[in-house]
Amino acid sequence: MPSLPRLLILLSLVVCCYALAGRSASAQTFDANGVRLHYIVEGKGQPVVLIHGLHSSIRMNWQMPGIINMLSKNYQVIALDLPGHGESDKPASGAAYGTELVEDVVRLLDHLHIKRAHIVGYSMGGMIAMKFMARHQDRVLSGIVGGMGWLHEGSALQNVWERMPERQGGSAPSACARSLGKLALTEAELRVINVPVEVIVGDRDPTKRLYVTPLERVRKDWSVVEIKDAGHLNCIIKPQFKEAIAVWLRVRGQKSDF
Repeated sequence: MPSLPRLLILLSLVVCCYALAGRSASAQTFDANGVRLHYIVEGKGQPVVLIHGLHSSIRMNWQMPGIINMLSKNYQVIALDLPGHGESDKPASGAAYGTELVEDVVRLLDHLHIKRAHIVGYSMGGMIAMKFMARHQDRVLSGIVGGMGWLHEGSALQNVWERMPERQGGSAPSACARSLGKLALTEAELRVINVPVEVIVGDRDPTKRLYVTPLERVRKDWSVVEIKDAGHLNCIIKPQFKEAIAVWLRVRGQKSDF
């Protein structure tokens, strides 16, 4: 009979094999204008696209906090590692970022033959979601902007992003951060968004003052959910954050065709 240490090793190998098998069933890649992007699809139902933040990934933003596991019970959950992040290619050229990040979401929907989806973004993903809704409303069922608000075209904040210094040893190329100013919206672009949108932000998150407050002045019709005792980095792991997404989708899912 195998010894206890050997049994534990065998058990660990079995668990790893199951984990890898489960991952290979949902993890895939596709060509997005010459950039190989990693994505996953889990569950069935209305499609929900999850867009992660800067220096993050599918795993960090959506899998580890349990958001994919929760949503995939009722929805078809689609999440991608953006260029420069996670298991996707990491081009150094700025041409792969900026508004190309928005078009990468379109390319993924086209690749999966999905006409419309709920779009959920956090932090940088929230910027991408905002620009996506302004440019491609016909592809959106509803939107959730997490840890972000309005990056105003022509604002000082836009200039801050465009002048972001080189970051040595970062988990994503510096070209990505410097490109984010291109995701800014004019007030006219913000006003023209006519799909239902909710903002979820931590009550201690600096983006609440910098991005959400200006947004509220223009889009009083968009609901804002504040997560208690949450900053920018830990908001996404709070149970209340997941619940806010679930409640929004539950209501919007009953009112949407796809």
